[in-house]
Amino acid sequence: MGPGIITSMVDNDAGGITTYSLAGAEYGKTLLWSLIPIMLALIVVQEMCARMGVVTGKGLSDLIRERFGARITFYLMIVLILTNLGNAMSNFAGVAASLEIFGITKYISVPLSAAFVWWLVVKGTYKSIEKAFLIACFFYISYIISGFIINPDWGDVAYRLTTPTLKMDPGFLTMLIGVVGTTIAPWMQFYLQSSIVDKGLKVGNYRYARFDVIQGSIIVNVVAFFIIVVCAETLFKEGIRIETAKEAALSLYPLAGKYCSWLFAFGLLNASLFAASILPLSTAYFVCEGLGWEASVDKKFIEAPQFYGVYSLMILIGAGVILLPNIPLIKIMLFSQVLNGMVLPLILIFMLILINDKRLMGHYTNGPIFNAIAWATSLLMIILSIFLLATPFKFF
Repeated sequence: MGPGIITSMVDNDAGGITTYSLAGAEYGKTLLWSLIPIMLALIVVQEMCARMGVVTGKGLSDLIRERFGARITFYLMIVLILTNLGNAMSNFAGVAASLEIFGITKYISVPLSAAFVWWLVVKGTYKSIEKAFLIACFFYISYIISGFIINPDWGDVAYRLTTPTLKMDPGFLTMLIGVVGTTIAPWMQFYLQSSIVDKGLKVGNYRYARFDVIQGSIIVNVVAFFIIVVCAETLFKEGIRIETAKEAALSLYPLAGKYCSWLFAFGLLNASLFAASILPLSTAYFVCEGLGWEASVDKKFIEAPQFYGVYSLMILIGAGVILLPNIPLIKIMLFSQVLNGMVLPLILIFMLILINDKRLMGHYTNGPIFNAIAWATSLLMIILSIFLLATPFKFF
């Protein structure tokens, strides 16, 4: 237990919580249905990474470099670094926003949180870091409690969850791509496979790794479900427009009470700190694997200087930008999630080619059902992305 549930839970980072909050506040419960196919797609995608990790003993970036060459890997790294920088910024923005609710300025919270997450990884081992991350997973329960505090109309919730609604306007499609992009993010596949390798899991551990992935994929969508429901039942019904998860937490105070508001804010803080560690770590994994450098949190700084150097640089830039005045945080947050959704098909295509290579995977290649779901997810995201890019409208 560990890599699967950690990877899935950290996907509900500050950008993710903001995206789900906006989805509920802007469109009510009309996007709830999307969480069911997203959950199934996430299980398939994450399971493929877990299987490649235990069978090959190599990270995804490492396999892409060996199969497709250094040039393609280099360009892929540039795209992923840009998306992860946006994600890293959004997580430190989440730290700042959540603690500002309790009266702590970002000029104190952001440097302290950056120092903490840097120390946690640089000074820890894989075992100690995984324990810390698993503890952080538990605190996502605050969003589930918030959902029960507001006592929604469960009959309507069930109807919306099982009745697909699709609007062909750019705003709705942007939000749909954002919800998919934040739930099935490209960085997740690299982090999951690398952490499985770093943890030392082998083929004999496959069924446990698969169970870990399945439970993580279910829980992350349960949390997303409650975030959307909370904002739909309060902000959407009252016609309150928000731009950030912080505004969502503050707006809940008069509508659902201080405890619901505080829980929402605490969940944002926990998620932001959690992801502020994982996103830079994911970047360090795929950059170092792609370039053939040492990549492991069980190594000391002097043994893997490039790995810890990339990790440190991501934290420095992510936290540093947030301290600048007048930064458009909501644009960075939502755009990073939409960009995730647009990059995802490319990553899935690489994964599908690798997972179906019998020379690499032996008899652990994909079956027809897994291939069908993964290809359908890729094609759907490509179609949505093309439609979005071909439609002229003001993005924000």
